[in-house]
Amino acid sequence: MIPIEFKPFLWSYDFDKLDKEKNKNIVISAILDYGTYNTWPLLFNLYNKKEIIDILESSHNNWNKKSYNFWHQILN
Repeated sequence: MIPIEFKPFLWSYDFDKLDKEKNKNIVISAILDYGTYNTWPLLFNLYNKKEIIDILESSHNNWNKKSYNFWHQILN
């Protein structure tokens, strides 16, 4: 189940229909790009570091450059 704390960052999706695995790319990208210090630990409890890095690297062209650089430094 996706934490309710993520809902403000996934406002353009029907939150109740989001699936943890099927929508992994959407959830990880939204929380890393727009989430807060309080939502990051929830994300790392929901997905493992490799899953998060894979999403970061596979979709880096779609990211805010500052967010991408921040997470690239943190995760690598």
